[in-house]
Amino acid sequence: MRRCDMKFNIGIEMRDEYKSLEAAKGAMQLVRDIMLVKPGEIVVVNVDTATDMRVANAVIEAAYVIGADPVLIQHPMQKQSFTQPSRPVAAAVAEADVWIEFAFNCIMHSDCFRAAMARGCRYTCLCGMDVEMLVNTLANLDVDLVIAFGEYLCEVLRQTDEVIVRSQNGTDLKAYNRGRFIKHAGQRALIPGNSTMLSGQVSWCPVEETINGALVFDGALFPPGEIGKLHDKVALTMKEGRAVEISGGPEAQLFREWMAHWNDPNMYRLAHYSMGFNPGVLKPTGRIVEDERVFGGIEFGFGTQVSTLRGACWNAAAHTDGTVLRPTLIFDGQVFEENGVYQDERAREFCRRLGVAGY
Repeated sequence: MRRCDMKFNIGIEMRDEYKSLEAAKGAMQLVRDIMLVKPGEIVVVNVDTATDMRVANAVIEAAYVIGADPVLIQHPMQKQSFTQPSRPVAAAVAEADVWIEFAFNCIMHSDCFRAAMARGCRYTCLCGMDVEMLVNTLANLDVDLVIAFGEYLCEVLRQTDEVIVRSQNGTDLKAYNRGRFIKHAGQRALIPGNSTMLSGQVSWCPVEETINGALVFDGALFPPGEIGKLHDKVALTMKEGRAVEISGGPEAQLFREWMAHWNDPNMYRLAHYSMGFNPGVLKPTGRIVEDERVFGGIEFGFGTQVSTLRGACWNAAAHTDGTVLRPTLIFDGQVFEENGVYQDERAREFCRRLGVAGY
């Protein structure tokens, strides 16, 4: 029986049987109840050399039990996330009915991703997921209740025009929705050609030209792959939806250089806001898909803005996401959340039903 206690930036590798039954439950929940895989469908799972293969194997097994035709593709870890993979990988994912991505440096937003979406593929990005993340965010999740909470948050945001985001670390950002579409990405995969993200997130983009102020990441920032969980603040000055200055310590310098090396002005455009509310995620881990869903946190994306968000919609050389851990959210002058704690009574009731501490 193999034993390994080496620590990596994407988690802790433990014995192969560690939470194996719980992982099997989470894999089945993902395949059957969220991605809605049906017998006969082609399910492509792509992994790289940083993937926890226990997770990938559990998902392949779950898909096979359901009666689908699962295909597992392993490829080298790409140098950058959101870039086009080799031709065989690109061809395979473009032909999938369901595509589940576990590659740490994911290929979402690349040309093959766009081809798969155009063909009607149902896709989810779970880059960097290990057994612990699978169990915490899926196996023990009341999916119906989390989706209901997300629908409530969407309802609130649809009725909101002015959005102010503040934090004790210096964020002070103002924008206006002006009736913009609100996307509940963490639902079941009901719509062909759409991305279904891990439960516990709603996303939107206010009218881009109205986004102004200070945005300070203090939780996680990825890519670049050298950062992940933040150890210092990364501050961005926003003007009319664009980052015009990036300041802070060594991580800010690294991020500034990474953004500049693309030589693409669209990389500096703010692509989306995303509220996080997965009750299995209470702190950053360095796995961005998990970090985006820290309960009560908020995340901001830069670079490519996908068409399904129904904003201005543009392509960029890549995409990156950063988080604010304990935000204060003020909607049309009313404090909806303060320092990461929901103040809205109906939101608090959802928190109580989800078993979140402090409510």
